[in-house]
Amino acid sequence: MAKQGLKPVYIEAFDLDNAWFQCLSEILEHGHVYKITSGSYEGQRRLEFDFVTVRVKNPAHQIIPIMPEGSSIPAPTSMEYINGYLSYLLTGQKTETEDYTYGERLVDAKVRIKEIKDAKELVKEMPLEVNQVEEVMKMYKTKGHGTNQAIMEIGMPSDIKLHDPPCLRLIDTRIRYGKLHFFPYFRSWDLWGGFPSNLGGLELVKQYMAEEIGVENGEIIASSKGLHLYDYSWDLAKQRTNKLNIEIK
Repeated sequence: MAKQGLKPVYIEAFDLDNAWFQCLSEILEHGHVYKITSGSYEGQRRLEFDFVTVRVKNPAHQIIPIMPEGSSIPAPTSMEYINGYLSYLLTGQKTETEDYTYGERLVDAKVRIKEIKDAKELVKEMPLEVNQVEEVMKMYKTKGHGTNQAIMEIGMPSDIKLHDPPCLRLIDTRIRYGKLHFFPYFRSWDLWGGFPSNLGGLELVKQYMAEEIGVENGEIIASSKGLHLYDYSWDLAKQRTNKLNIEIK
């Protein structure tokens, strides 16, 4: 029996609504079904791309998915939620139960250090004193647009020990042809609810940064080896794409 190779998928979309719809349609046709052996939702089945690249040419045009008129399909996100998500991305606030937030990693990153004191394990946080959003904007404004160093990183080596490490690992950026473009990478990515909220929030961050830098707003080209649908959303995806006859095994 011949060994099967990976099947990378490339999707080119007009706006974020179109990108979400196309991803739903393509994953039903080309997704791989497997049982989660470790990580979030262990034991459940996922339908997942081997690898996907999604180019969104005009992400500002329609940020949230549009549900068909009269449809009973629940909307995966809203502009109210995404506007709230924007503040999550641009502040370092987090609760006591959170190991990190994307916003903390972007604008107020900290390294967690464990210490033993009086036979008790204590966890301290050491601020790295860097705001990556501000630094990227400063770099472009003071050093020009011809650089490949303007990247914002979410992931840290120590994340491998976390129960739920960050899904979004980095946001690379580029200014070309007078526009600011984002290149995010997700190690794992929920297509139904995460994709539209994550890219909607990142689009607002990109708009803010482009205005501050003094350039036009550009594209988003996102990639992931873990864009997936959990089994509870398979029927919803079939309804939204009108592919009710597809059988997922």
